[in-house]
Amino acid sequence: MTDIVLTLKEVRRLAYDSLLANGCDQANAEATADNITMAERDGYQSHGLFRLPSFVVSLKNGKLNGKAVPKIDTLAPGVIRVNGDNGIAALAQQRSRKALINRAREQGVAIAALTDIFHMAALWPDVEPLAEQGLCAIAMTASRRFVAPAGGSKSLFGTNPLAFAWPRKDAPPMVFDQAVSVMARGEVQIAARDGHVLPEGVGLDSDGNPSTDPQAVLEGVLLPFGGYKGSSIALMIEMLVAGLIGQPFSPEISAASNGDGGPERGGQIIIALDPDRFGDKEGWREHCETFFAEMLSQDGVRLPGDRRHARREAALVEGVRIPESLHRDILELSGA
Repeated sequence: MTDIVLTLKEVRRLAYDSLLANGCDQANAEATADNITMAERDGYQSHGLFRLPSFVVSLKNGKLNGKAVPKIDTLAPGVIRVNGDNGIAALAQQRSRKALINRAREQGVAIAALTDIFHMAALWPDVEPLAEQGLCAIAMTASRRFVAPAGGSKSLFGTNPLAFAWPRKDAPPMVFDQAVSVMARGEVQIAARDGHVLPEGVGLDSDGNPSTDPQAVLEGVLLPFGGYKGSSIALMIEMLVAGLIGQPFSPEISAASNGDGGPERGGQIIIALDPDRFGDKEGWREHCETFFAEMLSQDGVRLPGDRRHARREAALVEGVRIPESLHRDILELSGA
């Protein structure tokens, strides 16, 4: 497979032009292109330009509202509800961020409940901006049913990613973003595209047998990491992003899917906490940095997100590599 190298500016232009040409207005195209570019910049190819054709399919068939205007309502002093107007999640997240930050600073804790959004991006861009403003942040969402509960062989949960961000002193925020499945579905899709074999334990084929064939796993089911532990976290996320805010559970997301391969409508929870409001305003930063230092004193240990930041620095200088075939497909989508 032949790759080409693009600058980050070229990545964003590709994404923006394709979205604008296929039904997005400027605001939605810009917000979504920003997310796609951040994913490519940080080495998350499974959530970068790879996702763009799927967005376009759903825009063209009318499932996605490319001209969505998110609406923000206050339900309680610490709760805002953001109706995404059936648009791509990125704009709803961007437009509600200021209100979430302000409320967290006012009272220590704030939660944004995002509804009627279509989310198919990485979650770390949802929490890192909050940590850059000095807040601790947690985000989670659900997806179509792809993951079997522990002990089962049929899908029930989505891959249900969870992201956490912590502000640091004189360093980028510590951020992790992980699915409840052993491997994110997008990574399995890329493995299938590129002809790679999966590690043991990622998933089962359609007959319920363990498989390292990515196509067989895509036709079968993913497994939760850590068995019952990952399964329990998947269940918690279902309760918070569906049961709590009246959005669809993963089986309901799948039942409503039109099968176009694009994103599906669902909910998201973003929690912001202001560490200055929890009783250790003068000491929490130094205290946490001491803990991080002890962690890093062990050979081979790194903080979550360190490799992502290294890839980010490299991409700013070297650009990013994408398959030539994907580049050609995206140019066709944008009418170039």
